[in-house]
Amino acid sequence: MAYDPDVRASDADRDRTAALLREHHALGRLTPDEFNERLDKTFAAATIGQLEQLLTDLPRMDLYRLPDAEMTRQPRQAQPKTRSAGHMSGGWRAVWGVYLTVNLVCLVVYVLSGAGYPWFLWVAGPWGALLAGTYWSFGAGRSGRRRLGPGSDQGQLPGGSG
Repeated sequence: MAYDPDVRASDADRDRTAALLREHHALGRLTPDEFNERLDKTFAAATIGQLEQLLTDLPRMDLYRLPDAEMTRQPRQAQPKTRSAGHMSGGWRAVWGVYLTVNLVCLVVYVLSGAGYPWFLWVAGPWGALLAGTYWSFGAGRSGRRRLGPGSDQGQLPGGSG
């Protein structure tokens, strides 16, 4: 279909032009008076050609383009996503930290209360066994993540079947 500047403009066309004008104003290309004048003309425009006339002296912009790596101050370096054997993920370290903290509090209460029966073991034992079993059964305690085949570790959940 050929371009026709006499085609009637839609509300979406006017909104898109207004957004472009706002962006150019924010970047300092338009003074407040120029911006307000063009904005009034934008919402009064009846055709695509009238809307384009408001943008002819401004550089073209794509408001919907996603930012790319060149826009960051310090580009990120790609980090390998493999874990060496014997290292826990941050989530597992947090879980074990909570476990140890709660059991330390129970031990302190036990010692300060002078109770003869070691009741704190009823907290530490089953909870620790459950955590250890979960940690080892899902492969977290083994040598890193399970691999499903060459190049198949991207986009896969850890511990997936295959």
